[in-house]
Amino acid sequence: MDITTLVGIIAAFCTTVSYYPQLKKCWDTGSAGDLSLKMFLTLAAGVALWVLYGFLQSDLVIIIANVVSLVLLLGILYFKLRGKPVLGQQREFAE
Repeated sequence: MDITTLVGIIAAFCTTVSYYPQLKKCWDTGSAGDLSLKMFLTLAAGVALWVLYGFLQSDLVIIIANVVSLVLLLGILYFKLRGKPVLGQQREFAE
């Protein structure tokens, strides 16, 4: 393995696992209320494009790192979207 590939693997690992603490917090609290939906949707689109780029370049490191990132992001988006009321419905709050 050359140094370039090693740097790529380490960088991919760092950026991929960076989503885990946020997903764990969402899982523990059941909420992603403080997170920006637009930011996470844009980020998920960008990561999906990186997956496509990885396939186009036949680069397994890019593909694997970004597929894992996308799965973690989708988990965060699940919590974010789960907390949003459906159009026309109001949320009930306990007093």
